[in-house]
Amino acid sequence: MNLFALPSPKPDNDAIRTLRAEVRSFLRDELSDYPPFERARSWMGFNADFSRKLGAKGWLGVTWPHAYGGHGRSQLERFAIIEELLAAGAPVAAHWIADRQSGPTLLRFGSEDQKRSILPRIAAGECFFCIGMSEPNSGSDLAAAKTRARPVDDGFVINGTKLWTTYAHKAHYMILFCQTGEKDDRYKGMSQLLMDLTTPGISINPIINMSGEHEFNEVVFEDVFVPKECLIGQAGDGWKQVTSELSFERSGPERFLSSFIALEELIRQLSCKMDGRRSYEIGRLISHLIVLRRLSRSVAGLLESGEDPAIQACLVKDLGATFEQLIPEMAVLLENIEPDLGSRELAGVIARTALAVPGFSLRGGTREILRGVIARGLGLR
Repeated sequence: MNLFALPSPKPDNDAIRTLRAEVRSFLRDELSDYPPFERARSWMGFNADFSRKLGAKGWLGVTWPHAYGGHGRSQLERFAIIEELLAAGAPVAAHWIADRQSGPTLLRFGSEDQKRSILPRIAAGECFFCIGMSEPNSGSDLAAAKTRARPVDDGFVINGTKLWTTYAHKAHYMILFCQTGEKDDRYKGMSQLLMDLTTPGISINPIINMSGEHEFNEVVFEDVFVPKECLIGQAGDGWKQVTSELSFERSGPERFLSSFIALEELIRQLSCKMDGRRSYEIGRLISHLIVLRRLSRSVAGLLESGEDPAIQACLVKDLGATFEQLIPEMAVLLENIEPDLGSRELAGVIARTALAVPGFSLRGGTREILRGVIARGLGLR
């Protein structure tokens, strides 16, 4: 495999340029009173009403078939919508996981009943998901997941714990990655289950982050029974399914635009006092942004053609995290500014971004895991 054999991304056509203009106009109106300090939360900003408005516009479930509430548009059209939302710092967290990866997983592997029941509600911005992958004591080794769904008559009984489940306390469903086969079967014994989070026996416990905000959770399953209809695809196919799902999670523009508001505000403040060094460093950041955008758009092209660009997505995610983490550091160096979470000006934007960036190299797979996947793709291990 040639890791770098990505298709050259085509420029926006007239339809996509028109779509971008429509999204920008909508965002100018909707976010007119939404300050940069709040926009700096990027795709972690939660607003259920905003998600419903996007659904009403037809900007969720963009690529899905009409039969499941989707709109039958291209991956590149979806990419354009996502770019505009992220560049504006729109509060998209409510629907984000459902639209980005849970919905596509159900579309590809789910039963007809699952698809008809869930997908139209996601596309309407009325059904939210969280991710049931990470666990205590397993780090980024997803295959080491210990949560077990023991097969019983007509269903499964689940015991275990999931960690770092973003907005589980506000989600309706989780796609649970768990053991259903023999415990010593590292890959073939894994499956995925569609979990209604109101099911008895599920406890959702808050994890407060460094800025004092409640985004993450611990989700505990204690003798939770679910019927067999909750199985997604075939028992034992969970590893294949989840690695496919990670291509959606790792390759999108959120992997290089999470710190964009901080960059935008930095450039705004420096605009009247640019010197040689500042111009050089800002130019370097922008050139990195352009390259990352090209890579990410190329992966969208592979998804559009039905391919599974798992390795290329890892490349986008790894390089994107490095870029995003550099922005608050450069802001401190170039503007000699002290991050201040109590400020609503640039100092506050930088503080909020700086507190978030340590997680950028963890979410979606740690840097070490991603580089291992890339090395295998290059035939180096």
